[in-house]
Amino acid sequence: MTLQEILADIHACEETIRRFERKYGIRSETFYPAYMSGEEPEDDEWVADFGEWAAMYRIWLTRQAEYRNEIQRLQKNPKSIAGLVHVAA
Repeated sequence: MTLQEILADIHACEETIRRFERKYGIRSETFYPAYMSGEEPEDDEWVADFGEWAAMYRIWLTRQAEYRNEIQRLQKNPKSIAGLVHVAA
């Protein structure tokens, strides 16, 4: 994936994640560990949302790591954004 594709995925994931955070009133970094430890939703109607939320957060974490790795690979001077900025069309 290119840096722009990774960034587009990050933004798409964040939109979905924010929707769930607003709906359930907790941040993903609080939700995800509880979900992964096997905590069950309080309401059966939440099961599908929780599964999608966890999957989206997992993708977001992966894309964040990919983004950091790609930036490190591309960045010649770690204190500069020169050469990294691309204006979207």
